[in-house]
Amino acid sequence: MINITLPDNSIRQYTEGITALEIALSISEGLARNVLSASVNGEVWDASRPINTDAHVKLLTWNDQEGKATMWHSSAHLMAEAIEILYPGVKFGIGPDIENGFYYDMDFGDHEISAEELKAIEDKMLALAREKQVYVRKEVSKAEALDYFTRKNDEYKLELIKDLEDGQITFYESGVFTDLCRGPHIPDTGFIKAVKLLNIAGAYWRGDEKRKQLTRIYGITFPKQKELTDYLELLEEAKKRDHRKLGKELELFTFSQKVGSGLPLWLPKGAMLRDRLERFLRNIQQKAGYQPVITPHIGNIELYKTSGHFQKYGADSFQPISTPVEGEQFMLKPMNCPHHCEIYSSRPRSYKDLPIRYAEFGTVYRYEQSGELHGLTRVRGFTQDDAHIFCTPDQLKAEFIAVIDIVLHIFNILDFKNFTAQISLRDKVNRDKYIGSDENWEKAESAILNAVQEAGLNAVVEYGEAAFYGPKLDFMVKDALGRKWQLGTIQVDYNLPERFELEYIGNDNQKHRPIMIHRAPFGSMERFVAVLIEHTAGNFPLWLTPEQVIILPISEKYLDYSKKLLKFLNNSDIRGQIDERSEKAGRKIRDAEISKIPFMLVVGEKEEADGTISVRRHGVGDLGTFTPEAFIEMINKEISAAMQ
Repeated sequence: MINITLPDNSIRQYTEGITALEIALSISEGLARNVLSASVNGEVWDASRPINTDAHVKLLTWNDQEGKATMWHSSAHLMAEAIEILYPGVKFGIGPDIENGFYYDMDFGDHEISAEELKAIEDKMLALAREKQVYVRKEVSKAEALDYFTRKNDEYKLELIKDLEDGQITFYESGVFTDLCRGPHIPDTGFIKAVKLLNIAGAYWRGDEKRKQLTRIYGITFPKQKELTDYLELLEEAKKRDHRKLGKELELFTFSQKVGSGLPLWLPKGAMLRDRLERFLRNIQQKAGYQPVITPHIGNIELYKTSGHFQKYGADSFQPISTPVEGEQFMLKPMNCPHHCEIYSSRPRSYKDLPIRYAEFGTVYRYEQSGELHGLTRVRGFTQDDAHIFCTPDQLKAEFIAVIDIVLHIFNILDFKNFTAQISLRDKVNRDKYIGSDENWEKAESAILNAVQEAGLNAVVEYGEAAFYGPKLDFMVKDALGRKWQLGTIQVDYNLPERFELEYIGNDNQKHRPIMIHRAPFGSMERFVAVLIEHTAGNFPLWLTPEQVIILPISEKYLDYSKKLLKFLNNSDIRGQIDERSEKAGRKIRDAEISKIPFMLVVGEKEEADGTISVRRHGVGDLGTFTPEAFIEMINKEISAAMQ
């Protein structure tokens, strides 16, 4: 007999070899009908896989993210089966689940698949799903795996197998299809009731631009048709909110191939929006004791070798810049932190100087592959709202909590109410991708865990998500459509101060190493603005929007009054413009609505005579007649309330 501990800490005894599905059945038939997979000692398994030792078991359904992931992984497998039947000879790369759905990378040979063919694949997937094909896990030797895919002439699977250890290779079979796969999978295909293949893209094999470009098909599945219908409606709303579409319509930013892919150009309205965001954060930082610094856009390559960034990210950076001096090389700045370390070391420091908080809106550059670029969310040049705090061990917890408070304040002001805090720690097994001693890592991880607990922040722990130089606290924000974005990060770092030999003289008159906190509440200005556009659908908070008002004279006769009015508003720090076109008032109002300008001020004969304005609110309609003074008071009250 073995002991199975369930999530409520109850312990049940079962015969060795029991499966999660059988455990579910022993609890209730209804539960068993909904189990997709199981977490066994923290690892997701097939619900049909035998459990042979004492274990903590959580039964996973569609209500669990791991359950959804299992179904979507299985759906990628199902899509591959359908495609192999419809397109004999196709070769398969990888087919993982993703945050919403799945994809599979495939080589169709000379055939270029089109969007019109996706419907036939969907229909075949549903037909196979109705067969309730069982997913069967099979452990195979490396020799067997190589032999199978050699006979199938699939060089992609063969390459993957060569990287695997003998004794750790598994196949999964369902129907007539066999795949190299770690799993897990759902019990059978019958759980898949609704299918939608979303789009086709190109993807280089193993992400290498020098390798063959495969066809990537994205899809999503659901256990009910209604859930698919709701999801597709959500996608339609997301298209309307797409920051690339709204960014163009609202004249916020653009891109130019002559400038270069992934290098955004901020237009006047976008620059105004970004400037207000920066001023908002600068004001917060000034009150919190941060000191502004400015660093160059390039640095000597030795700087990034010292920090470790070159060793970790050199292959993903722009190529070094050679100077006329033999052997001298510079790099476009991939990170701000090494520069801030050098500012710290520019003069001797005492414990009385600490904490020191340096802040910079620093632009950095990273070479993202062209296929990975996406609007403002994935670019090659971006500006981080970066700051680095140098402190003593005794100051670490208080400084970390103070940064948490800043992040929460920003989220509150910008209406990001739905978020999860994620403590990102080292991988439990693979430590090769990190720098620094175990002792320093353990101190840094303990510092974050203690600070989060003292701050009363609900947080989840994710192993393997730490930065290469230290653990971090990430804020995963859900936008108005329920999509999750990583915004805001705080990192504890014992390693860079050591690599740069940073010191301060303690009260014992001895030399000590400071601890470094990296923080960026926005993350990057580009990505944050993109998320903000989509979260608000372009209807920015009044304090932030580039243009708060537009004055609409009903004819040219009232232009002089409009100009006096605009000057009066500008003197009260209210931003706006005049629509001087010789269009009818209805057309001007409609265009202002499309431009999402919060207030439309209509002026004509009566308004000029009375010294008033007729006010319309975007998305609301007429608010009535105001004096300019009363209108300014209303705007200021709204802004004041929003900033609380």
